[in-house]
Amino acid sequence: MSDSSKLTHLNAAGQPAMVDVGGKTATRRVARARSIVVVGSEILKLVQDGDLPTRKGPVFQTAILAGIMGAKRTSELIPLCHPLGLDDCQVRIEVQQPDAVIIECTASVTGKTGVEMEALTGASVAALTIYDMCKALSHNIIIQETRLLEKTGGKQDFHHAD
Repeated sequence: MSDSSKLTHLNAAGQPAMVDVGGKTATRRVARARSIVVVGSEILKLVQDGDLPTRKGPVFQTAILAGIMGAKRTSELIPLCHPLGLDDCQVRIEVQQPDAVIIECTASVTGKTGVEMEALTGASVAALTIYDMCKALSHNIIIQETRLLEKTGGKQDFHHAD
């Protein structure tokens, strides 16, 4: 196995370890992730002409805030992630006919480590928030896919080809 294909969160003894980024140069790093939530056509009809209001607030607005909050707290949720002071985090939600919602989270930082975990966490938390806020209408909601779409600024850029 080459050095580039080894797991990074293990030390020489095979034990869990935080990656030492002390010798790296700080660069601008950006990552974008997507979650797809299949809510069903009935729920989608309720949000089609605007956001669905609930006691917690409008579903999409609340999910956007939750996604940003989740991205900011990634290091508290995922073991060995470095705590990052994000430069920016944007969550965008759009309806996809006939029955789904697409969430994209873009996170950026100028630092020594990437922000793909923050983007993935932001998209995931926004998706979970939509599930939570709509589950009274249906438990057949499916968080179908969460994936990294692109990352730039580190050792290697990545772009998912749709």
